[in-house]
Amino acid sequence: MASSSGLGDARIGMPTPALTIGKTRRPVAQQARGVLHRVADGAFTHERAAPTPGLADTIEHFWRVRWRLAGQPPQVQETLPHPNVHIVIEPGRMAAHGVHTGRWTTLLEGDSQAFGIKFRPGAFRGILQRPVSELADRHLPLAELFGDAARVLADVLGHEDMADAMEAAERFLAPRVPMPDPQALLAAHIVDSIVDDRELVAAADLAERHGLTLRALQRLFAEYVGVGPKWVIQRYRLHEAVARVQAGEPVSWAVLAQDLGYFDQAHFIADFRKLVGRTPADYATAVKVQRIPSPSQQES
Repeated sequence: MASSSGLGDARIGMPTPALTIGKTRRPVAQQARGVLHRVADGAFTHERAAPTPGLADTIEHFWRVRWRLAGQPPQVQETLPHPNVHIVIEPGRMAAHGVHTGRWTTLLEGDSQAFGIKFRPGAFRGILQRPVSELADRHLPLAELFGDAARVLADVLGHEDMADAMEAAERFLAPRVPMPDPQALLAAHIVDSIVDDRELVAAADLAERHGLTLRALQRLFAEYVGVGPKWVIQRYRLHEAVARVQAGEPVSWAVLAQDLGYFDQAHFIADFRKLVGRTPADYATAVKVQRIPSPSQQES
C-alpha cells in the first residue's frame, strides 16, 4: 500500500543499509529496563525469550508476565516507553500497541497473565502498511490486521511452558509477517546506535553520523519507528537517568543533566518529572523504599 507521507522523497539520497544490518543482536536480558514500580516478588513473574533466527530482524523478543494477586489489593505497574510496537495478548483481548509516548501504567488485579511480542524498531511498518506514527499512543485490535485468523493467537495463553507459547506465536506470525525492507533495517540500526552511544544527545548529530539530512531522518522515523529521533534520544537518556537512580549511588543532578546533554539542570528535572511523575530526588527516595534492584544488567 502506498504511503501518503512522502517517504518516497525521503528515500532519495538515503544510503541502502548493508545486508548485515540487524543480524548482530544483543542478548535478551531477563530484566526489563525502565520499570518504575515493581510488584512484590512471588506475586509477579516476568519471562523473555529471543525469536528464532528467521524472525530476528522482525521481533526483538517475546515476553510473558503472570501475576497472582487474588485476595490482595490491586497493584500499579509503571514502565517507561521504548520505541517499539508490541502485540499484547490477554484473556479476552488482543491488540497491537503503538509506541507509547508517556509512561505506561497498568493496574494488576486478581490472577492473570499477558503474552507479548516486542517488534524491532521499524519492523511493524510492513504489517501496518502505513506510517507507524499513526499508531503512536493508540492500539489496534488484531482482527483489523489479521482478520478472523487472529483468534488463533489466543492459544498462546494456554501454554504453561514459555517455549511452547513462543513456538505457537511464531507459527502464526511466520507466514503473515513480511521481512523488514531496507529502510526498516536502517531505522532499527539507527535506534540501536542511540542505545549504544550514550554520549549522543542531538538528532542533527545522529543524522550526520548516518549520512542523512535531519529532515530525511525525521521522515524515516515517522514512517517506520513511530516517533521522532529527538524523542528516542531523550527517552533513552532518561532511561539512563532512572537506571543511575535505581543503582542507589549518590547522584549530582547538575552533573547528570550535563552528562545527558541537557542545557541546564532545570530542563532535565522538568523532563524527568513529566515522564516519571516525580522529580529525580523524590524518585530516588521512593526507590530506597521500594528496594528496586540495580538495573546494571538490565536491557537497554
